[in-house]
Amino acid sequence: MNQYTFELSAQHRPEVLERVLRVIRLRGFTVTNMEMTLVDTQVQLKITVKSDRTFDLLVNQLTKLPDVLNII
Repeated sequence: MNQYTFELSAQHRPEVLERVLRVIRLRGFTVTNMEMTLVDTQVQLKITVKSDRTFDLLVNQLTKLPDVLNII
């Protein structure tokens, strides 16, 4: 299994974390570590996932979420 770590910035809304985690789960990835920081009106997430699938599949789906601003 491959392991990937990425940082995600999104608007701070109650449903954002739930939507991000749902996309990760539905795309066949498992969260192994997650850190979250609230900065003004944005939430910064540092997430480590593992999967046999390609990381681009996950990034493409996360960028489609309306409140996601940036993925590094």
